[in-house]
Amino acid sequence: MVKFNDLKAVNALHGEEITEAVARVAASGWYLHGSETAAFEAEYTDYIGTKHCVGVGNGLDALTLILRAMLELGRIEPGDEVLVPANTFIATVLAITENGLKPVLVEPDPLTLQIDGGRLEAAVTPRTRVLMLVHLYGRCAMTPQIEAFLREHPEISLVEDNAQAHGCKYQQARRTGSLGLAAGHSFYPGKNLGALGDGGAVTTDDAELADMVRSLGNYGSSRKYVFDHVGRNSRLDEIQAAVLRVKLRHIDADNARRAEIAYLYYEGLGGLCGIPDDCAGGNVYHLFPVLSERRDALQEQLRKRGVETMIHYPIPPHLQACYRSEPWARVSLPITERLALQELSLPMHAAMSEEEACFVVDCLGGLRS
Repeated sequence: MVKFNDLKAVNALHGEEITEAVARVAASGWYLHGSETAAFEAEYTDYIGTKHCVGVGNGLDALTLILRAMLELGRIEPGDEVLVPANTFIATVLAITENGLKPVLVEPDPLTLQIDGGRLEAAVTPRTRVLMLVHLYGRCAMTPQIEAFLREHPEISLVEDNAQAHGCKYQQARRTGSLGLAAGHSFYPGKNLGALGDGGAVTTDDAELADMVRSLGNYGSSRKYVFDHVGRNSRLDEIQAAVLRVKLRHIDADNARRAEIAYLYYEGLGGLCGIPDDCAGGNVYHLFPVLSERRDALQEQLRKRGVETMIHYPIPPHLQACYRSEPWARVSLPITERLALQELSLPMHAAMSEEEACFVVDCLGGLRS
C-alpha cells in the first residue's frame, strides 16, 4: 500500500533524535513554558526571518489570536471585513468569524488555485481592514500583483495563514510567514513541520502584537494571577517544542525530498495535474493536488490498487452547514465549487520512495482527463 502520508515513516527519518528529545523533556520535570519552547521560538524566529515567535496550541488558535490581538490593540473593530480565499480549509474562516469579523470570500486563480489577486480590488469596501493570505497546498500565494494591491491600500494589513507552507519562499528570497503583519503556523502532525500532537505559532516583527498574542494565549495574563484581558489557554508544550526543534533542523532537506517526488509526478502525469510547476513563488509540496472531472472514479481506481488519496476540500466554507444562515455565505463561487468537485490529493511525504511515486503514476494510466 502507498500511504497518503506515512507519519510513522516520516518520524522514523529522525527517530533517534526525536526519542532523545522526548526523553530529555520527560526527565526534566518541566513540561510547559520551559526552555524547549523558548529555544524553539528563537530558532523558528531565525528560520522564518521575523523578530518574534509565540508558540500556541494549534494553527487555528494562531490565526484567531492574531485577529483578537488586533482587536484588543484597537487596530481593527468588530464588523470589519477580511478578504480571504474562498478555496481554503475552514479554519481560516473560523478565525475570522470567531472574532466578530466578516469574511469576504475571493475566488482563486484557476491556474494556481491560490487567491486571485486580480479580484481583490473589486472586493474592497470602506470596512476592509485585513487580507488573510493562505499559502494553500504548500504553494506561495503572494504575487507581485498582490504586493502592489497592498501598497495601494495601506489601511489593509496582511495576515498569512502559513499552516501548509513551512519553509516556502516568495521569489526565492523571503520565507512565507514573514511577508506581512503576522502569520499563523500549524504544527499538526501531518504538516511539513509536524509535531507529535497539536501545536502552532505566531510569527511577527511587531513586538506589541507579539506581547498581546502571548498574553491572550495565557488566559489574558502577562504576570501570574494578573489578568488584563479575557484570554484562553493556548500553549505549545515542551514535548512538542522539543520534537519541532529536531524537525526544524531537517525541514529544508525534507522539503527537497517532497520536491523530488513532485517532479516525478509532473513528469509522469502531464495534463492530469491541472496546475503548473513554474509558479514564481515556490512550493514546498505539502499537498500534491490534481484535478479531474472524474475525480471519484480516479480515487476509486487508486484505492483498488492500494494507493491512498484525500480530497482537499469536498465542501467549501461558504457551503458548510455552520454558515448556512450567514448573509456573506450566500454567494456564487463557481471556481471554488468546481475545485471542490475535481480536486484529489496524491500521496506526498518526505519518506516516500521513487518506486512508490512511479507506482502511483502507473496506476493513473488510462484515467487521465
